[in-house]
Amino acid sequence: MSHGGERSEIQWGTTRIAYGIQRSSRRKTVGVTVAPPGQVLLTAPRGVPVERLDAVVQAKARWITSRLRRVRPEEPSLGPREFLSGESYLYLGRQYRLAVQPGGASAEVRLEGGRLRVQVPRGFQGEARARAVREALAGWYRERARARLTAQVGGWARRMGQEEPRVQVREQERRWGSCSAGVVRFNWRIIQAPMRLVDYVVAHELVHLVHEAHDKAFWAALGRLLPDYEARREQLRATGPRLIW
Repeated sequence: MSHGGERSEIQWGTTRIAYGIQRSSRRKTVGVTVAPPGQVLLTAPRGVPVERLDAVVQAKARWITSRLRRVRPEEPSLGPREFLSGESYLYLGRQYRLAVQPGGASAEVRLEGGRLRVQVPRGFQGEARARAVREALAGWYRERARARLTAQVGGWARRMGQEEPRVQVREQERRWGSCSAGVVRFNWRIIQAPMRLVDYVVAHELVHLVHEAHDKAFWAALGRLLPDYEARREQLRATGPRLIW
């Protein structure tokens, strides 16, 4: 059996499906396998042209995308937050350990040495200490969300040929973004996610400035900007609960 590096991909709607090809002289039919962490493999007879394999993947695309969602590794649950040293927090998709330390009169947050270091006033204990840590972290995330999201909105607006809207960063739990004439609003929590998901939320809201409803025109426009938007949307759905605290 040959284990060469032959690969191909097809476009199914706005979703791109890439797959590997494994050929065998003993194989009589084409088989499709989807395995963790989300790899698609076709086993095929030696003489079958790639064009025919593309057609097989196209015909099975709905099943393949369904299986890809199932085999994606689940994000581990972080549980209720206590805002204590040792807890794990996300920033742009990377995990950082929290280190809470006594400090001066006001709380301070630094990303340093692979840790999120939070200094809180001496004497804070129990709920008061946890509340101070939470407020300091949320403020730190908001500042970075405002800077990064403003930059991303500017870049995407130029790419789309749109006038750059104003950016607002808010505290909200149920929505990642919203917009109205000339303004886009984002939940600061999205800055915890990888940039590919941040860009999905940014592009989504900028397209809404042109297409208000989630209709065919909206999804077509988003698909032109992000051909893999469906995969990003599914990843955000899976990751989103971990970002709420």
